[in-house]
Amino acid sequence: MSRLRIYDDNQHDTPVAVHTDHAAIATALNAVGVRFEQWEANQPIAPGATQDEVIEAYRADIDRLMAENGYRSVDVISLKPDNPDRATFRQKFLNEHTHSEDEVRFFVAGAGQFTLHIDGRVYEVLCEKGDLIGVPDGTPHWFDMSESPYFVAIRLFTNTEGWVASFTGEDIAERFPRMNPHPSAAETATS
Repeated sequence: MSRLRIYDDNQHDTPVAVHTDHAAIATALNAVGVRFEQWEANQPIAPGATQDEVIEAYRADIDRLMAENGYRSVDVISLKPDNPDRATFRQKFLNEHTHSEDEVRFFVAGAGQFTLHIDGRVYEVLCEKGDLIGVPDGTPHWFDMSESPYFVAIRLFTNTEGWVASFTGEDIAERFPRMNPHPSAAETATS
C-alpha cells in the first residue's frame, strides 16, 4: 500500500500525519510542489518484458509528461534482491541530495521510498506499483530501496546524461526510518 508519512525535520520518531489514500497523498504532496499520480498500463506487460515493451504500455502518460515538462529521454531500470551489487546501489541514493532537474519515477512493479526534506518537514513517500512521483529540481531528498530491493521503474529526464546528484553533506537521512523490504521482494527471490 502506498503511504505518505510527514514528520517535523527535528522529530524522526513520530509522524505528524500519515496518509494511505492516493488522493490524500497527492493533495499533500501537491501542496509542496511534488507530483504524485496513478497510472495504468494500456496493455498487459509480460514478466521479462523489454524496456521498449514496458515504455509502450505507458506511452500515453509518458508522452503527456514529456510534452508538459520538456523531458527528453526515458528509460527503464530494475533491481532484484539477488543483484550482487544491491548494497552499493542502495548506498548511492541514501544520503540527502538535490538535482538540477526533476526526478521522475513511475513504479511498474515493486516499491521504493522517496524521502523529501521541504520547509522544515520530512515527507516519506512509499511508492508502489502504479505510482508516479515527480520531485522538483532543487528539492533535497533521498531514496531507499531496502536491503532486499525489488522494483521496475520508468525514469524521465531533461538531461540526457541521466541521474546526476549534488549531495548536501547533511546527515538528516541517517535519522529517519529506512525502507523495510517490500513483500514482492521475497516473492521475487523465490521465483
